Amino acid sequence: MAKETKTNMAEITVSANHLTRLYGGRAAVSDVSFTLSKGEVLGFLGPNGAGKSTTMKMLTGNLAPSAGSVKICGIDMIENPKEAKALIGYLPETPPLYRELTVDEFLTVTARLHGISSKAIKSAVDRAKQRCGLTEMSKRLIENLSKGYQQRVGIAQAIIHNPMVVILDEPTVGLDPIQIRDIRTLIKELGKEHSVILSTHILPEVEIVCDHVQIIDKGQLIFNGSIDLLKKQRQGNRLLIGLRNAPTLTSLEKIAQVEKAESLDNGLIRVYFTPGESPAEKIVAAAVKGDWGLFQIQPDQTSLEDVFVQLTHQ
Repeated sequence: MAKETKTNMAEITVSANHLTRLYGGRAAVSDVSFTLSKGEVLGFLGPNGAGKSTTMKMLTGNLAPSAGSVKICGIDMIENPKEAKALIGYLPETPPLYRELTVDEFLTVTARLHGISSKAIKSAVDRAKQRCGLTEMSKRLIENLSKGYQQRVGIAQAIIHNPMVVILDEPTVGLDPIQIRDIRTLIKELGKEHSVILSTHILPEVEIVCDHVQIIDKGQLIFNGSIDLLKKQRQGNRLLIGLRNAPTLTSLEKIAQVEKAESLDNGLIRVYFTPGESPAEKIVAAAVKGDWGLFQIQPDQTSLEDVFVQLTHQ
């Protein structure tokens, strides 16, 4: 057991402990704690103004916490900022690009800023371009690239020094559907070799890309769990049934475990049942016996957006 614990500790790349940031006495972030392991993609969700960007700034050492601490691979961000920051790649919401430079020129500059040796710069630039799909854009001016390719350049500068942790703040904002798909695929690839924190307010993006989810609202973590746990929040206690010869709603409500039934469009009925139970088999049996013409019965999942709204209003 001791050996297993030691291995698990070695895999932790980010450790945030009781992070708090005050502005004029008001807590923009309050007592946020979490860990991130190697090879994990963490979705950091929250409505605008919830404290996401403030948390990102504290994690990257761009903003000192009023209380709490951040450790990157065990290195304290306050005590050893240079060493800790060297292990991070960061893409702010607005990519820090020198638009008058070519892709090669810009990535060469960022490689030098990250302390990559002169002998290793070319291979580092080539590897970052390859991973981000920029090989054909080497000599293009950044200002002439599409928004999607500029985002790729932003991600390339974040990973050029092969950091342990990659932090991406709203990386798909303003992109078209094809660009969004490409960036999401890239993030999933990065997650295989790095630890990735993806800050966003787009729930479907988190469902597609992330392994773990945290939701922040009004500066406080209100959800912290696996993507599967978030999906389970959608299951709820509702069934969607379709009946061609539907009985009265009262008849449905007399079936054991059915608490309420309501009519919807297209001949569908939503049935609410006792949590932890399911009246599906009893409804099917009643439909056959009563010749109700059952043509559909399935869980009525709550949308991820509704889950988000429910959590942020609890």
